Amino acid sequence: MIGFRYEVGGDWLNYIEHFKITSHLRFSEVFGKGDPGHYFVNWAVARLGGDVQWVNLLYGSVLMWGTVMFCRKQPWPWLALLVAVPYLLIVVGMGYSRQAMALGFALVGLAALGEHRVRAFVVCIALGALFHKSAVLLLPIAVLANSRNRFLTAGMVGATFVLLYFLLLAEDADALWTNYVEYQMQSQGAKIRVLMNAVPALLMLLYGKRLAPDRQERRLWTIIALLALLCLPLVSLASTAVDRVALYLIPLQLFVFARIPLLAGTNIRMRTGLVLGVIGYYAAVQFVWLNFATHAQYWLPYQFRLFG
Repeated sequence: MIGFRYEVGGDWLNYIEHFKITSHLRFSEVFGKGDPGHYFVNWAVARLGGDVQWVNLLYGSVLMWGTVMFCRKQPWPWLALLVAVPYLLIVVGMGYSRQAMALGFALVGLAALGEHRVRAFVVCIALGALFHKSAVLLLPIAVLANSRNRFLTAGMVGATFVLLYFLLLAEDADALWTNYVEYQMQSQGAKIRVLMNAVPALLMLLYGKRLAPDRQERRLWTIIALLALLCLPLVSLASTAVDRVALYLIPLQLFVFARIPLLAGTNIRMRTGLVLGVIGYYAAVQFVWLNFATHAQYWLPYQFRLFG
């Protein structure tokens, strides 16, 4: 559904243009472009005789791999997957292809970090940053969340961050700051998306011990919750920049709402009510976005390439 979409998503034409431009590049020129992983995949697919649909299929597959792996770590995996549908899978997965690829790796990394596998997290974030450089912003979380071997973790994460900065960000840092902060690029709906992360963030801070009994895991998601709340005052200053960062905090929604039934304990009636409440909330999110979002027109009607 994600990979074989056709003319779906606000950046559809931009990604078509990326593919056309990259298909004419020499191999040595591919890595001179921003987000080298993205351009290498486009170049390789073009050389193999494919088209942009196969790029989308790969990106969608990585996003779903990360989403399913992350959801399976939760006590209510199907509830986590339902939470992912309205925004993560439909809006990001079918609209922001590069960020979707980066988020797929980030979800795998966060699942690993929740199990104290810092190296796996760092590798996943590094891979994601090859497709959208903004993923490097998640790296410091590993240092803050890890209570064991903090100096070793800080050294490893710091070295990786510096390496990725010079490989991916150094040449564009001034332009990114100017465009996103000084010129104050605006994203429509950014405040709503930031608020969507703020709701589970508050729940995490209020009920953290019950939602995440493991101390290390609770520390990780408390930090992410605080970052989500920090986005609230900042979104008015640089909405597009904060909106891009908030994309990587979406996993907080999956983590918290897939654990909400735990608050009911053994009370089956209360647990059922909480589950239905989560389903109703995200059904409302889906309805409002499809019917009232400014850019929803780029997703409607959904067209499937294999059927036409």
